[in-house]
Amino acid sequence: MIIQAENLTRRFGLLVAVDSLCLNVAAGETFGLVGPDGAGKTTTLRLLAAVLRPSDGHARVAGFDTVRQAEAIRAQVGYMPQRFSLYGDLSVRENLEFFASIFGVGASKREDRIVSLLRFAGLSDFQGRRGAQLSGGMQKKLALACTLIHEPSVLFLDEPTTGVDPVSRREFWEILSELRLQGITIVVSTPYMDEAERCSRVGLMYQGRLIVCDAPDRIKEMVAGQLIELRPVAADDHERALRRAREIAAGLAGVLETQTYGDLLHVLVDDAAVRLPVIRDSLLAAGIVAEGIRQTRPRLEEAFISLVRRQTDRTG
Repeated sequence: MIIQAENLTRRFGLLVAVDSLCLNVAAGETFGLVGPDGAGKTTTLRLLAAVLRPSDGHARVAGFDTVRQAEAIRAQVGYMPQRFSLYGDLSVRENLEFFASIFGVGASKREDRIVSLLRFAGLSDFQGRRGAQLSGGMQKKLALACTLIHEPSVLFLDEPTTGVDPVSRREFWEILSELRLQGITIVVSTPYMDEAERCSRVGLMYQGRLIVCDAPDRIKEMVAGQLIELRPVAADDHERALRRAREIAAGLAGVLETQTYGDLLHVLVDDAAVRLPVIRDSLLAAGIVAEGIRQTRPRLEEAFISLVRRQTDRTG
């Protein structure tokens, strides 16, 4: 295990941002942290990257203690915060040269490293362009290249693709896939469920606690019941139809949970074959047509919402 955390805790006054977190990440793994805003994802990454000291507990990264051997850890890891401090007045190449100096990359290997990273990040044709003139996606790729300049064995990435277009997100994750093939361990926080699906394991954080940690497919299997999807349609008001359909479905026998996704209603039931016609007929009796009603498999998003609700019900 290249990352080991035991009862890792961080308090800010009365606020417990990370609460007794226990986590093990294997070398070469891509591990995803997901959770709502304020769940503790950023604080966790800062603790593991030795940027922040824990209030309690301890962690080891690449064999070093995050408190007693913080400098040794910083030489082994790359940390890319949500707002990476690129220098807008410097060119792409000048930014890489600056971070190479910061991380002590020797002159003998600096040029080869910069050329390699420019090619790897698809920035070779833009190396003379100022950082401020890059698109959002290109800025993210430059930030990652700067983070990789000293050849870290572990990467901590805090929501690295937030605010960029879907094509840039896909390109960024293609780069991460290449890094994984090189054996680099990646810990990434993300608000996007499709990105979480790309990780070998995912941890769901809620109110500072890690409430589930497993492979994406296994997390989906934790959803209680079977999933029915439908689009409620009424002649008078589509928005009211969705609200009313949710109210009706929630009161039916065998319904475990309801969730809304845009104009879709997802209903978790004990037995889809039995409950689907009952749901359809009950809605129709209220003047609501259940368009496209079908049984389908839960996605990661349904699983996380269900698990968070279960945790909320448990804690009151």
